[in-house]
Amino acid sequence: MDLEEYLDYFNSGKIIDSNSELQEMSDYLLQEATRIKMKLNNEYHTPEEVRQIISELTSRPVSETLRLIPPFHTDCGKNIHIGENVFINSNCSMQDQGGIYIGDGVFIGHNVCLLTLNHEENPERRGNLIPSPIHLENGVWLGSNATVLPGITVGENSIVAANAVVTKDVPANTIVAGIPAREVRKINLD
Repeated sequence: MDLEEYLDYFNSGKIIDSNSELQEMSDYLLQEATRIKMKLNNEYHTPEEVRQIISELTSRPVSETLRLIPPFHTDCGKNIHIGENVFINSNCSMQDQGGIYIGDGVFIGHNVCLLTLNHEENPERRGNLIPSPIHLENGVWLGSNATVLPGITVGENSIVAANAVVTKDVPANTIVAGIPAREVRKINLD
């Protein structure tokens, strides 16, 4: 199985059997991501070097406008898509097999966790994975320690407050907070 086939299947949203070739490929990609993360997270790098390492991790070029403060964590890396003028603060974790799409001008705070995989509820099949993408539209700001669950879209310019757990889509120009995250108010665009 090659990377394109792997990503096509994960991006289809179909269930991934825990004993499948896809799971074997996930294990391989985890080891590759771990090797690259160790390089990124365990010594100083210039901003240019950080972008080069993130490009290696994602297997695609990233914008010269990306600012990322290590440490950074992922268990795949190959299904992260980053727009222009994105800032990712330290200790961000991205479980990206299901796809993470980050628009332009997005701010991601300390310790943010983006999760794109779930498990089947039935204990006999709980090892099976259910992938579902996260979309952070242009101008989104995720506060420190926020968690975004699988399948969520955070709408343009929205703010997710610190420590919030996002369990459903966030409309554009909205501030959400809490566990689970609920609308606090619309953003004042004046």
